[in-house]
Amino acid sequence: MDTELLEQKLAELPLFGYFWIDPKELEFSDRIRWICEHECPMYNHTWACPPAVGPVAECKEKCRSYAHCLMIATITEVNDISDINETLATRPGHEKITNQVRDLLREQGIHPYILSTEACTVCERCAWLDGQPCRLPGKMHPCVESHGINLIPTLESNGIEFQFGANVVTWVSLLFY
Repeated sequence: MDTELLEQKLAELPLFGYFWIDPKELEFSDRIRWICEHECPMYNHTWACPPAVGPVAECKEKCRSYAHCLMIATITEVNDISDINETLATRPGHEKITNQVRDLLREQGIHPYILSTEACTVCERCAWLDGQPCRLPGKMHPCVESHGINLIPTLESNGIEFQFGANVVTWVSLLFY
């Protein structure tokens, strides 16, 4: 991989930052999965969420099977952070950038395993609900939390504030390769 070329192209994107991390340094927690199961309305509704992604132990093993991980972060200001609809409306912009980074890696012959934001919304109705395989597995990115990853320690160790201010949304994706 031509890291210098990749970093030049990453610098052209509207990223808050990008960081090379060791997948073995990620913190996995069943507590994060518990939050998915008990507080997220997407639990058991999509291939990008539990239980479809598998147990946390399997997710951990899969992520740690990769030698490298590129973490990207974007930030977006909203008028009212407590307005979930306004906040979620900023998510597609981050997903677009995640896919641009995916394409940059693919140009170098790398096909990353991607974890991104929230639940997949590529299809109007997820095939998971009908007991069918994912229709677009190349476009679907499971969410980071679905794998039981506690991002806070990784963000802190890379100098990223998760809460910048009252009305700033931070989005993060992990691209394993």
